Amino acid sequence: MSAFKFFKISLPAPFVAHVEINRPEKLNAFFDPMWGELQAVFESLSVNPDVRCILFSGAGSRAFTAGLDVTQAASPTSPLRATGLDPARQAFFLRRHILDLQAAVSSLESCQKPVITLMHGFAYGLGIDLSSAADIRLCSADTKFCVKEVDIGLAADVGTLSRLPKVLGGVTSWCKDICLTARQFSAEEALKHGLVSQVLLNKEELVKKGIEIANTIASKSPVAVQGTKNILNEAWGRSVAENLNYTAVWNAGMLQTSDVARAMTGGMKKQQPRFEKL
Repeated sequence: MSAFKFFKISLPAPFVAHVEINRPEKLNAFFDPMWGELQAVFESLSVNPDVRCILFSGAGSRAFTAGLDVTQAASPTSPLRATGLDPARQAFFLRRHILDLQAAVSSLESCQKPVITLMHGFAYGLGIDLSSAADIRLCSADTKFCVKEVDIGLAADVGTLSRLPKVLGGVTSWCKDICLTARQFSAEEALKHGLVSQVLLNKEELVKKGIEIANTIASKSPVAVQGTKNILNEAWGRSVAENLNYTAVWNAGMLQTSDVARAMTGGMKKQQPRFEKL
């Protein structure tokens, strides 16, 4: 696989990729060069036939990610500090910059393969943006969450305020609580409100469970798995009737795969079917 400076990619099991944010000395905080790499990583894995499921975590023992590197963001060279343009041109410049960052985060959601986020330590700011764009979220018991943006003077603008309410089942009181106060909350609270589906004892157990789930997903038909992710994602913002029609059109093509017969035959013979790469 291609080498990236700020992301490590390994293959811990057949058809399973593990992507690690690789800036542990800075608590995996993001600065400018990392955004393009993030998007490139997930766009490449999305079409890699040797990958069927992706784990996403942070390197080191202290953090999934502490969010935005505020030291870099506050520097004179930061796009956020650009001056000298008239207000309209400044707005166009900032809008393009924000859209670029949004596209990087959205690459997790648009990735054709299921993405499982494994969070430990600090999961601040961007950690919520990234995890809410993933398909499955797990964390270790020591994880400290925070929608941090109001504490640095802005409304979260790369995904949290758009995706988190959908992840939580609505713009709930708790959703507004954590977004408006920027208070830290625990793994137990995240589990209670559905932000994560499981809490593991520590990072070692977290990665082990992630690989176990990814192995299960990777053992199934990639046509079925990728189709399921696509249809579930398309259900957001659609009525039931609209998504049923979308599903019918999708499966009119996908039901013609040989994977259906292989899966049924394997089930009847109590054997694990093998599926071609996609």
